Amino acid sequence: MSQLPEAYKHPYKFDKKYEKSVAYFSMEFAIDQSLKIYSGGLGFLAGSHMRSAYDLKQNVIGIGMLWKKGYYDQTRNEDRTMQPAFIKKYYDFLIDTNIKYTVKLNGSDVWVKAWYLEPETFGTVPMFFLSTDLPENDYLGKAATFNLYDADPKAKIAQSIILGNGGAKLLDHLNYEPDVYHLNEAHALSAAFHLHSKWNDLDKLKSKMIFTTHTPEEAGNEKHDINLLNSMSFFNGISLEEVRRITGIEGDVFNHSLAALRLSHIANGVSKLHGEVSRGMWKDAKNIAPILHVTNAQNKKYWSDHVLETALKNEDLDLLDSRKQRLKNKLFTEVADQTGKIMDSEVLTIVWARRFAEYKRPDLITRDVQRFRRLMERTEQPIQIIWAGKPYPMDFGAVNTFNSLVHLSRGFKNMAVLTGYELSLSKKMKDGSDVWLNNPRVTREASGTSGMTAAMNGSVNLSTYDGWVCEFTTPEESGHNSYIVPVTDINLPNYEQDTQDMDKLFEILENEIIPTYYKNKGRKEWNKVVMNSMKEVAPYFDADRMADDYYANIYTYADKK
Repeated sequence: MSQLPEAYKHPYKFDKKYEKSVAYFSMEFAIDQSLKIYSGGLGFLAGSHMRSAYDLKQNVIGIGMLWKKGYYDQTRNEDRTMQPAFIKKYYDFLIDTNIKYTVKLNGSDVWVKAWYLEPETFGTVPMFFLSTDLPENDYLGKAATFNLYDADPKAKIAQSIILGNGGAKLLDHLNYEPDVYHLNEAHALSAAFHLHSKWNDLDKLKSKMIFTTHTPEEAGNEKHDINLLNSMSFFNGISLEEVRRITGIEGDVFNHSLAALRLSHIANGVSKLHGEVSRGMWKDAKNIAPILHVTNAQNKKYWSDHVLETALKNEDLDLLDSRKQRLKNKLFTEVADQTGKIMDSEVLTIVWARRFAEYKRPDLITRDVQRFRRLMERTEQPIQIIWAGKPYPMDFGAVNTFNSLVHLSRGFKNMAVLTGYELSLSKKMKDGSDVWLNNPRVTREASGTSGMTAAMNGSVNLSTYDGWVCEFTTPEESGHNSYIVPVTDINLPNYEQDTQDMDKLFEILENEIIPTYYKNKGRKEWNKVVMNSMKEVAPYFDADRMADDYYANIYTYADKK
C-alpha cells in the first residue's frame, strides 16, 4: 500500500477495520452549501459517504470535478417560471496543489489542475477536485469543467475523460496507488483504460476496480459510439481491438455500465430491491462482476436536528411538537421570501422536493384537478403543499412540469414552488415538513435518500413502495413509521399505473394522514408515528452503516474468496 504525500495525509490513524486504501471517483459531491459541484441524489449520497468515511477513520480519498459554474443556479423569469443561470463560482477554501498535467482529449493535450479540500474544512476525507479552467487551454479545453452534465454528448465524454483518466493520472502524480478504485457510477470508467495502459495486466485491473450502479433500467445506462469515444481519446490510446477484447463489447454501441461490470471484480446496486433489479437487468450479460447491494444512506451527524434528537432520546412528545413548529416557521420564512405566501405552522405541511424527473412524477397529486382542488380548499383539517427541485435544464418535459406547478400555485394561498434546491434549502424542507411525499413509479427509483433525512428530522414518509423504503417498512405496516401506497401492477401502461397510484395516494391522505394529524390536541397520535419514524430510520440509514458495509462486503470482497 502506497502512502499519500505528507501534505495530503489523513488527519487520523486508520481504524484497523478500514486500513485498505480506497480512491472514490464521483462526478458530483454534495458536501457543503458553499461548494456547488452537485445536482441531486448522487451528489448527496457521495457527500454523506465522504463525511462518514472521515467520522469512521477510514482510508478513503475522494476524487471529483471542480465545476466552474456548478450544475446551475435556479432563478426565475418575470412570470416566476424557472430560469437557469450559469454563474462562475469561487472557493477560497480550496488549496491549489500546484499539480498540473495533461490529459488527451480529441488527440490533443489538455491541461488539468488539482485542487485540494482539507479534511478539517467540512469534516470529510482528503478530497481532490480537477479543473481544466486554465490559461494554458483553449476555450474548448477550459469548457470541459464548466458545467456539470453538459448537454453536448461530446462535452459529456470529455468530462468523463477528465474525471476518470485525469483522476487516475492525478494518483500517479501523487505517487499513490490505492488498493481499490471505486467508481461511483460509470462516469469515471476511462480510469480503467489508463490503468490498463499503465499495468498491461487485466487481472490486476479487475482486482482493484469496483463499480456502483445507480441506474435501475438498461435504457438509462450511458452509451456512445465506440468510434467517437476512440476519436476523443477515451480509451487512452488502446486499440479498438484491445478495447473490445477486455470489455467484450461487440458492435459500435459502447455501453459504459456493461464495460464497467466487466472490468470490475465486484459491483453493487444501491438498495436491496435495486440489487435484485440490476441482477435481472444484466442476467444475460456474460463475464460481468457479481452484483451485490449496499443500500444508500445519509450522514445523520450532518443532517439531524439536535433538539429533535433530544426529544427522541427522552421520548418527549411536547418538545418534539414545539421544536417541529419552530422548524416549520423557519421553512415558512423562506416560502414567504420567495413567494409572498404566509403559511401556518399548525397546518399539516406536505413537501415534495428532489430532482425533477418524469419517473419521479412530481405533479402526480395534481393530475386529478378537481380532487386536488377539493384537497387544497379544505377549511376543516387543512393542508399546505410545497414543491422544490432542479430539473435538468435540457429536460424540457421536467422543466415544463416545474413551470406548470408554478402556474398552478397562483390559484392557492397554501401551495408554493421554491427555487434553489441545494443542501441548505433541502435541510429547511426536511426540518419543516410534516409529510415527505415520494411517489416514483415502482422499480424506477434505485434507492432515493431524501426520505431518510426527512425521517431523521421528524417528517413522515408518504411513499410508493420502491428503493430504500422497502427496507424501512412494508405495505402491511403502513401507518406505523410511514404511509405506503399499495403496489400497483408494474406491467400496466404508465398511464394506468399513475392513475391507480394517484387514487391510492389521495385515499391515504384523506382517510389516514390528515385525520391522524388533527386527531387530538398536541398531535399526540401523529407524533407517535413521527417518533417511530425517527427511531427506525437510524442507524441502518445512517451513512456510517453504509461506509462500513462497503468495507465489510465490497472493498474486501476479493479477500474473502
